[in-house]
Amino acid sequence: MAVLDKMFAPDSLFSRRFFFLAKRFVAGETIDSAIAAVRQLNAAGMTATLDFLGEDVLERDAAIKTRDAYFKMTDAIAAAGVQCNVSVKLTAMGMLVDENFALENLTSILDYTQAKNPDPFVRIDMEGSPVTQTTLNIFERAYATHKNVGPVLQSYLRRTPRDVERAIELGARVRICKGAYNEPPEVAYKEMPQIRKQYLECAKALLTRGNYPGIATHDVEIIEALKAFAHNNEISPDKFEFQMLYGIRPSVQRQIVSEGYRLRIYVPFGTHWAGYFYRRVAERKENAFFALSGIFSK
Repeated sequence: MAVLDKMFAPDSLFSRRFFFLAKRFVAGETIDSAIAAVRQLNAAGMTATLDFLGEDVLERDAAIKTRDAYFKMTDAIAAAGVQCNVSVKLTAMGMLVDENFALENLTSILDYTQAKNPDPFVRIDMEGSPVTQTTLNIFERAYATHKNVGPVLQSYLRRTPRDVERAIELGARVRICKGAYNEPPEVAYKEMPQIRKQYLECAKALLTRGNYPGIATHDVEIIEALKAFAHNNEISPDKFEFQMLYGIRPSVQRQIVSEGYRLRIYVPFGTHWAGYFYRRVAERKENAFFALSGIFSK
């Protein structure tokens, strides 16, 4: 991993040459390039969530710099008039430095988006299992005073059904996804049939009893199953949204919108694109398949 980190450092020659491939999945390195991508998505009938790439921050100054980048992002979203909110990683907010410090940075962003952005919702991205409980602890503390925040839950974690029930109890907005980190078997299911099964169970609970869930998946089998479930249970398309990653399966994205469903695209940007890209490709075989197939899909 250290060798990969060096190879993919933002200023390395290898990294700069490799960006031609990664830019399919990352909306450039600047706020302006990210806003331009969001404009295109809006024109195609999709909303977006912007994520400023970076995580595992170990210094307070770096976390504050990232927090301030979210203020600038919010200003840019408001100035452009695009349909877009933001996603944050709590390790980028300083969670590994101090939990209270990360909470302060998060609530500052929640306050700022509430004041500036017509869509003030802030999604807390979920990271690896060592920080799952701390992430949810900070979420609940923030949610006690700010309702414009909601977590991501990962269906491959064995604990996730309990976390889904807790989110339903709170009335919080959840994004449910499969999960992309390489977790040990005692923590996460490893076989795709079991992951899909738990995903569907969690998604159905959120659709029937949750608060405007984000159904985040590129799995066409799951998408079709949940469309049928929503129809059969008279769940209106305005009660939830599908969510997908920027650059992945664009033909499926267009189909979802053409059928009258809401779709939000997760749009990452920033100079730390390489870590996001190679982890997406390397951590799960399924992600590698989507990355490679995405290059050729139209």
